[in-house]
Amino acid sequence: MTIRTPSTIALAWLALATLAAPALADGAPGVRGARQGAAPMTTAARKPNDSGVKLQYRVDGTPQAGKPTAVVLQFDGVTHPDGATVRLSPDAGLTLSGSDTFTLPAGTRSSVTVTVVSDREGLAYLNVFIAQGGARSAISIPVQTGAVAPAAKPASEIKSAPAGENIISLPAK
Repeated sequence: MTIRTPSTIALAWLALATLAAPALADGAPGVRGARQGAAPMTTAARKPNDSGVKLQYRVDGTPQAGKPTAVVLQFDGVTHPDGATVRLSPDAGLTLSGSDTFTLPAGTRSSVTVTVVSDREGLAYLNVFIAQGGARSAISIPVQTGAVAPAAKPASEIKSAPAGENIISLPAK
């Protein structure tokens, strides 16, 4: 026999409502109106002594030389009362449009979309420097322009050392 009281019915409705709410992998509510079909965000690797700010990013589309590419940055975990500061620094060959510094407020998830333009095909990085309190993080976001694969290493030669060890000889650059 099941006894249904107003409190058990309310609890059941609360449980159903919680299950129906969208949530991200970290348990935070999803963003309503997010682009359908957008590439997933990549979570940047963190070090134990970093700023404490979590960075997720996404490079929209396929970067092409001379054409703007949007890079979406999402920050979470700002706990310092003064917030955190972010500075962006593109590698040579990559130009950043707009501001290269901004402040993140404490206690909220912040998203920023920046635009980069690559002047050639190949791999370049958008470097993101985050400071919160006295701690700092440095993250490099790869921007691969075109289909150029990294250059293969020059042909090497295996030689034997006097003690019988194998040595791979590479030309100096």
